[in-house]
Amino acid sequence: MSDETLVLGFVVVLLVGIGLAVGSFLNVVIYRVPLGLSIVRPGSACPGCHTPIATRDNIPVLSWLVLRGRCRVCREPISPRYPSVELLNMVVWLALAWWAWQSDGLVWLLPLLLVLGSAGLALFFIDLEHHRLPDAIVLPLYPVTVAGLVLAGVMSGQWAVGSALIGGAIWVIVIGGLWLVTGGRGMGFGDVKLAPVLGVTLGWVGVSAAAVGLLVAFGTGAVVGLALMATRRAGRRTALPFGPFLLIGAAIGLWAGQAIGSAYLGLVGL
Repeated sequence: MSDETLVLGFVVVLLVGIGLAVGSFLNVVIYRVPLGLSIVRPGSACPGCHTPIATRDNIPVLSWLVLRGRCRVCREPISPRYPSVELLNMVVWLALAWWAWQSDGLVWLLPLLLVLGSAGLALFFIDLEHHRLPDAIVLPLYPVTVAGLVLAGVMSGQWAVGSALIGGAIWVIVIGGLWLVTGGRGMGFGDVKLAPVLGVTLGWVGVSAAAVGLLVAFGTGAVVGLALMATRRAGRRTALPFGPFLLIGAAIGLWAGQAIGSAYLGLVGL
């Protein structure tokens, strides 16, 4: 077994373990932040009988399976969302690590992407349930993004500041413009605050990643909106949370934006 294989295996195990643990913490964030509660104290407890959850019952995914999705004390059902978020965060981390490993010169962007991936997962579920993107999560991403991009630049020696600013500008102008034009009815201000973080990060990868990510976000939102209206689950005036679509668009822009952009330019002969 080669040294590279051993290192890769160690990294995968590390990402799985920490990814699941962070996913467990995200469940606390998703529940408490929208309610204005502390994410530190008190410790996790059963929502039914309020009994503090013991350490042995707080192991990501495994404890839920052992307890068969119920509280050990009162047998109240525990939502499957909890292990789902833990598993999703692990999958997101592994996917981002694989992307960074395969991307030339962008491996040092991974620490920032892991943070944004987990924060995005929390924002995804919060926006679906509460129709808002809390400042407590979004605003700290500004200094984190700057620090992450500086780290990537210093360690790789590649500074994509120009394309990052263009990507951020595209997202801010389009999303902020829609917010202004519609008076906040077509776009929430939380979406406007999140736009620079996603746009700048995608722009660091490439302008195509930022442009494709934004197009996919609006395209996905349109398709879902039309589907909901067709099935009479929503009307023309039904407010849909747009944060999840921005996050989906950003993910696809990261993964395929550059390839799609290159294919398009080749198609038009540029």
